[in-house]
Amino acid sequence: MDLIFREAERDDLERIVELIADDAAAARRTGSYGEPHGTAFEAIAASPDNELVVAEADGEVIGVMQLTFIPGISRNGASRLLVEAVRVSRELRGRGIGRLLMEHAHERGRARGCVLAQLTSDKQRPEAHRFYRSLGYDQSHEGFKLPL
Repeated sequence: MDLIFREAERDDLERIVELIADDAAAARRTGSYGEPHGTAFEAIAASPDNELVVAEADGEVIGVMQLTFIPGISRNGASRLLVEAVRVSRELRGRGIGRLLMEHAHERGRARGCVLAQLTSDKQRPEAHRFYRSLGYDQSHEGFKLPL
């Protein structure tokens, strides 16, 4: 399978939402494809510090992730890479596509001068946690969220 990583286009958006919403916890947060997703897509596309990346095989979007490059004061002024919404099409999981997506994310982070990659993963996704640990991620912090 020839895999291409590219920035998402507006025409990819419905498939991206479908991929992200492919589990019960994410489906509640993501909702059904609609105008709020279009508004978010436009904001991501307009930001120089965000990339919405898709993995494509045979003309079909089979994976997605959002990358955010965060400049910082801590870590001696270093930038960090935030990786979010990593999804691979359910029927293709376990074939190394997620690992290739993450390698691409790390390459993009290094190219932007990031010294650290970070992510959060819902506590209801133990298989995702095993995957991230297999990539060398350390569960070093507790995360907190507050609805606004």
